[in-house]
Amino acid sequence: MRLAFETIHGIAVPAVAVTQMRELCQVATMEFGLQWQQLMENAGRNLASTAMRVLGSHWMESRILVLAGNHTGEGGICAARHLANRGASVSLCLAHPRRLSESAALQYKAFQATGSATIAARHLEGDDFDLVVDALLGATDEPVPVGNVRDLILWANDIGAPVLSLDAPSGVNATSGEHPGAYIRATQTMTLGLPKTGLLPDLTGPLSLADVGLPAKTFQRLGISYTPPFGVDFVVALRALPTA
Repeated sequence: MRLAFETIHGIAVPAVAVTQMRELCQVATMEFGLQWQQLMENAGRNLASTAMRVLGSHWMESRILVLAGNHTGEGGICAARHLANRGASVSLCLAHPRRLSESAALQYKAFQATGSATIAARHLEGDDFDLVVDALLGATDEPVPVGNVRDLILWANDIGAPVLSLDAPSGVNATSGEHPGAYIRATQTMTLGLPKTGLLPDLTGPLSLADVGLPAKTFQRLGISYTPPFGVDFVVALRALPTA
């Protein structure tokens, strides 16, 4: 089953495969001057805002944990900084702290300046959180999770806290919807740029779409019919429309 999506106001939003989303980002950065760090900053700010909305009026009294990997991990680290800057009780756990990309390392340096805690994966057992933010793998069509990422996915599923996934629930093939190994049981998902074809409703929970700032010509360049769905907002709710 291939999905199409629309906003709650009936604006059609095309779904793309993971490879198409990567092409959109490459066009935006290589042809139209955006930097990857700008895209991830927009993603992280929108993720922080969505996390606060998920928690509701008690977000400042809630304990939040961000799990960050090496792909969408930058957006998760950025979200942790924005949450900390607003006074939230937020902690960060890096799946691979010694293998951060250069831009992720810059995001982490900025997060450390907030004074909030970084927790090693081995110290998570027994901790209670009101929300876990899953930024481990994001939208990928790569093989099943292994190592620290797999262990963190299993831990997040076991503790019973709500989980907000960034881009796609980690461990789910965002193109096909397949999930042959460990995968995050997401309570909600905020996807980036465009929804992915494998974001099945029973895997994502309520799905929202975040604006990362891709120019209109990015979509035109790849022949994607796109009507901006955001209006005055930067994150909008989506609903899936099954198609043949």
